[in-house]
Amino acid sequence: MASVELDLRRLDAGQAPRPATVAPAGEAEAVRVRGPVPALSAVLAVLLKAGRTAEVPVAWEPTSDRDATGLARDLGIGSGERRLLSLVRDDHGGVLLHHGRIEAGGPGRRSLSRRLGLQAHHDDIKVADGEITRIDVRPDWTAVDTIGVTVMVQPLRPTRRTSGRALQVASDPARVIRDGVPFPRPVHRWTWYADDRVRWLLEP
Repeated sequence: MASVELDLRRLDAGQAPRPATVAPAGEAEAVRVRGPVPALSAVLAVLLKAGRTAEVPVAWEPTSDRDATGLARDLGIGSGERRLLSLVRDDHGGVLLHHGRIEAGGPGRRSLSRRLGLQAHHDDIKVADGEITRIDVRPDWTAVDTIGVTVMVQPLRPTRRTSGRALQVASDPARVIRDGVPFPRPVHRWTWYADDRVRWLLEP
């Protein structure tokens, strides 16, 4: 299959593309994506499943929202040469490009008021053990195979920040958000890791 262009600029906030919409990326020779961060994440997840992330160049035309603008700046969109980049993935088949979050699920009180029983390790460091408010995860595009983790134990209190390759979490039922898109069901276990065996090919 030749190059594929996917115009996903009309995605609503917190919405991922339908699987059928991004499926052609899995057999393309090259892909151009127009849309927010979840659009790019979905395309890379398709290529990851097909085992083709390192061979299919992906060009991205970001939208003007804050997350897309920030990621485009971090990736150097519009400048530089084609290059291979780290890929942060999870144990549920997804990828993470900009921002992930683990927090207490369910309706009701504001998220900062909710507490979540959780134990988490970032590489060999125990970063949480007990009730917390949330964990934020961001790929570090200034490093190789690295994610930054921030643990908020209580609102308005100092947070704990660590840097490493993998975050493993076991918790009470938790809500996970990947690049702005909520995972469809609560989870008890979750792993985000920068896979040193996998790269993706950016066409900036």
